Amino acid sequence: MEIVVDLHTHTISSGHAYSTLADNALAASRRGIKLLGMTDHGPSMPGAPHLYHFGNLEILPEELHGVTILPGVEANITSHEGELDIPIRYLARMKVVLVGLHEICYPGGTTEENTQAYINAMKNPFTDMMVHPGRPQFELDLERIAYTSAELSIPVEINNSSLSSEKKGAWGNCRRFARYMLQYQGPIILGSDAHFSDLVGGFDHALSLVHEVGIKENQILNTSAERVLDYLATRRKNRPSILEA
Repeated sequence: MEIVVDLHTHTISSGHAYSTLADNALAASRRGIKLLGMTDHGPSMPGAPHLYHFGNLEILPEELHGVTILPGVEANITSHEGELDIPIRYLARMKVVLVGLHEICYPGGTTEENTQAYINAMKNPFTDMMVHPGRPQFELDLERIAYTSAELSIPVEINNSSLSSEKKGAWGNCRRFARYMLQYQGPIILGSDAHFSDLVGGFDHALSLVHEVGIKENQILNTSAERVLDYLATRRKNRPSILEA
């Protein structure tokens, strides 16, 4: 199984990542990545870029080192209602919008509150993909999330970084989530969540997990650059206008 798209990567603009976009693109090129997301954290994360950063993404080149660049954001859920920390007028201009829960940005809650916040964010028409539901910091109803992913055709990530040894408990959560995704057949995205260029395009843990569970290539969106681009184009075609949102 070949993964040719890495949409979940961070640059020095995130404040706690250590490589530039050019560094990441060069690493992606060497690993055979065709599409690279630049998805720095939304502004409620300490050290994250100001909104001006996201308002200026259009100046970036479409390609670096032979890799197509998709500038966007990893937006933070900030409330039990699933609100995001990026205004719609910015989200509407981005090429990829990832959304997830982070301890320092979200107040926490019960399993029901956390799950509903996650699902509400998934239903946002400006959300493209949801990330790292398997992290152990928040209790989530992973079956409901997998079911909703299939119902809405919104990809949910199996996050390679979460499966590293420092994220205690993530393997069990991610394994259960992957089995639910296999059961309900929602679309899956694998993400490196790279905070350093050497980790861009690194999916070893995530691939090990999907092989263990029995997930096939056709369920994983980023085995094809064309499928990712077609999906993103369809999301934008079906969005409401900013005035309607």
